[in-house]
Amino acid sequence: MDILLTAPEPELLCIFGTGDLGRSLGQRLLQSGYKVVYGSRRPHSCGPVPQGAQVMSHTAAAQSASVVFICIQREHYGFLEQLAPQLKRKVLVDVSNNLRKNLYPEANAEYLQRLTPEAYVVKAFNTLSAWALQNGPSDSNRQVYLCGNSTEAKEAVTEIATRLGFSVQDRGSLSAARELEDFPLQLFPLWRLPLRLAFGLTAFFFFYLLTRDVIYTYATQKKDISFRIMVSLANKVFPIVSLIMLALCYLPGVIAAVFQLYRGTKYRRFPDWLDRWMLCRKQLGLLALAFAFLHVLYTLIIPIRYYVRYKIMKENQTSELDTTIAWRSDSYYSMGILGFGLYVLLGITSLPSVSNALSWREFSFIQSKLGYLTLFFCTFHTYLYGWDMFLRSSYYKWYTPPGYMLSLLVPSVVLVLKLLLLLPCVDRSLTRIRQGWERTEPQDDSQKSLIT
Repeated sequence: MDILLTAPEPELLCIFGTGDLGRSLGQRLLQSGYKVVYGSRRPHSCGPVPQGAQVMSHTAAAQSASVVFICIQREHYGFLEQLAPQLKRKVLVDVSNNLRKNLYPEANAEYLQRLTPEAYVVKAFNTLSAWALQNGPSDSNRQVYLCGNSTEAKEAVTEIATRLGFSVQDRGSLSAARELEDFPLQLFPLWRLPLRLAFGLTAFFFFYLLTRDVIYTYATQKKDISFRIMVSLANKVFPIVSLIMLALCYLPGVIAAVFQLYRGTKYRRFPDWLDRWMLCRKQLGLLALAFAFLHVLYTLIIPIRYYVRYKIMKENQTSELDTTIAWRSDSYYSMGILGFGLYVLLGITSLPSVSNALSWREFSFIQSKLGYLTLFFCTFHTYLYGWDMFLRSSYYKWYTPPGYMLSLLVPSVVLVLKLLLLLPCVDRSLTRIRQGWERTEPQDDSQKSLIT
C-alpha cells in the first residue's frame, strides 16, 4: 500500500519595506524555504521584488503572516500606529538603525513597541548588511544579536535566523535595543588601540631616527643625506615597530599568567586594561605582520637603489673573505626568513575561514607555541643585526642608543618572562590553576573551621 506524504506548507513571513535590505532579506528567506509577502503603500508600483514574493497593502500583508519584518526607517513608523489592531499579537522584527548615537530619546524598537503595544517587538538583524544577507554567513562571524520582552517571540526569530544560517546571541530584554542599534555605528572598535599604538610608535621612531641619522650627520659633518628618509630610514622604522607590536601580542598573556600565579586562582577577573589589551591581540598581530611585509618589500628594492649602486661602483675593490662576518650575515638573513615565514603562518591562521578548520589544540599550538618561536626568531634576527654595535661609542649619537636597541627591550622582556613561566615548578602550578585548582588562604581555613 503506497502512502502519499505531503510536504508541510512553507511558513509565510511578511516584510514591510522594499528597499535594499528588505529585498535582500526577502531573497534570503525565499532561498531558505519560506514564503514572503511584502507590505507596501504602493503595491502596484513599489519597484522590483524577489521572484516568488507577493506584494500587498500593509494591512493585507500584516494580516497574512505572524512574523513581520520592519525594514523601514524610524521616521516612517507613523502609519504603524494605525495598523496596531492588525499587528496585535504579531511578532515585529525591528531591523532599523540610526545615523548617529543618541539621535532619539529612546531606541527605535522601544518606540515601535510604544506604537504597537499589543505586538511582540524583537530587535534583530540590524547588524547585518544587505550584502551579508544576499551572500549568507560566509565567514562564520555573522551573528544575529536580538533582544525582546517575549521569550516566545525571540524563539520564533531565533528559528528563522538559524534556518538562514546565522548564529544567534540573545542580549536580553528590549531595553538592550539601544546597545544593539549602536553596534553598526562603531567604526573598527577593536582596531582603535592597535592603530593608535602603531601610529604612535611609527611617529616616535621616525623622528628619533631622523634626528640620529639625518640631522646629526648634517649638524656634525655638514653632509646632506636627507634622501635616505624615503627608503633607508623607513626600512629601519618598519621592522622596529613590527617587532615591538609582535611582542605586545604576547605580553598580555604573560601578565595574565603572573596575575593567576599571584592570586592562586583563575576565577578572578583581570583588570579592565588587561581585558581590553587581550581582546585586541589579533589586531596587533595583523598590524605587526603588515609592517613586516613593508620591511621585506623595502629590503628587496635596496640593491636597485642609485645610492647603493653608486657606493658599489665607488668601492669596487677586492678583499679577503671574513668567515665571521659571513656567518653573521647568513645567520641574520636566515633568522629573518624563518621569522617572516612563521609570521605569515600566524597571519593566515588568523583568518576565520582557516581558523574554523582547525581544532582548538591546533589553533593554540600555532598561535601560542609557534607565535613565541616567531618572536624568538625575529628578536634573534635583530640581535644579529646589531652584533657588537652596542660596544662602539660611535653608534651612540648625541648619547642616544640606536633604534634597534630600543626595539629589543619589550621582546627580550617577554621572552625572559616566558622562559621563567616554563620552569617546571612554575609551569606545574600555573597548569593546576588553569585546571581549576585554587590556593586556599590560611584565614579561609580558620573561618571554615569556625563555621563547621
